[in-house]
Amino acid sequence: MFAGRTNWNLKSNRLSEALAQHRAAGEPLLDLSASNPTECGFENDRRAILQALSNPGSLSYDPDPKGILSARRAVADYYSARTIVVPAEDIILTTSTSEAYSFTFRLLCNPGDELLIPEPSYPLFRFLADIHDVRLVGYPLLYDHGWQIDFHALQQTITARTRGLIVVNPNNPTGHFCKSGEMEKLNEICSTRQIAIIADEVFLDFHLAAAQPRSFAANAGSLTFTLSGLSKISGLPQMKAAWLIARGPAELKSSALARLELIADTFLSMNAPVQLALPVFLDLRHGFQKQLMARVRKNLAQLDKQLSAQSSCARLEMEGGWYAVVRVPAIRSDEDLAIELLTTQGVYVHPGHFYDFPTDGYLIVSLIAQERDFNEGIKRLLSMF
Repeated sequence: MFAGRTNWNLKSNRLSEALAQHRAAGEPLLDLSASNPTECGFENDRRAILQALSNPGSLSYDPDPKGILSARRAVADYYSARTIVVPAEDIILTTSTSEAYSFTFRLLCNPGDELLIPEPSYPLFRFLADIHDVRLVGYPLLYDHGWQIDFHALQQTITARTRGLIVVNPNNPTGHFCKSGEMEKLNEICSTRQIAIIADEVFLDFHLAAAQPRSFAANAGSLTFTLSGLSKISGLPQMKAAWLIARGPAELKSSALARLELIADTFLSMNAPVQLALPVFLDLRHGFQKQLMARVRKNLAQLDKQLSAQSSCARLEMEGGWYAVVRVPAIRSDEDLAIELLTTQGVYVHPGHFYDFPTDGYLIVSLIAQERDFNEGIKRLLSMF
């Protein structure tokens, strides 16, 4: 009696089952997959957060499909700080980047149409695509002293049913930022073939180099939708506030925004208290990001120090984000290795195949895990080789 689009394999994978058994037994665990900033020991301005949620304006209902103007202006100010001019009229607020993806998928795709996604990348896209009856086609990222888009392979994947191309900037988990030359090439491909760019920039602020990376929010060479939100920027995933920005040629952008506004008006999913608090929540990002990047740098330095003491494992180059990719000897499947690491060492990591790495020999570790846990967890991981 259920729709075919929900015919997923709902059985837990072997690693998830092993983790559940480990926790049920009350065994100690060093979780090197930690991604929830509210559980990683960062300090928040609790008073400012709670006061922001007590705005008297929340008691009245005056919906705007795009989101309350003061909140959209706060998002525009966030980009202004990066010297990017984003009119509030080009911004639509959503409860999450998943919802922003949903809006863009509905805008661009008929059932059976295709979207291109980078590989490696995180697994969220598969479920979103199934829910919207969209087919995903992967295009590879290549690693050679750093990550880069394989443009030859990308162009081979484009068909008459391709409607959009997803870019994660920086990629999760590789930490690769899209370079200026890559942006220009993407614009050339997409504008010529009437394909939209969907740019996920939730990790944009978390860069290791001093210079700020480029944002697709300034892209005008082709129809572009840029997605981001508070979950990562301010470390507030529980507040459920995100946005999408439409940019590109004027006529296409205008038409896209009119359609998106109607989609948003159909749901009106954003709540008033969080929208009114958005300017405060965005302002709090500075303190949060300072803490988080300090930890990322310390954990990354510790990882490199421990890797330097042995020769069988290595860290792949990264430019930003919260994760590191560790290359390990491919003497068994990544899942078997992760299970053995969990059951014998009490350390939990993600295997590379979770992110569509094409071969075994890759483990993904979170750089925002608490430093003591991270140091000990990496020590135990490397002791297996």
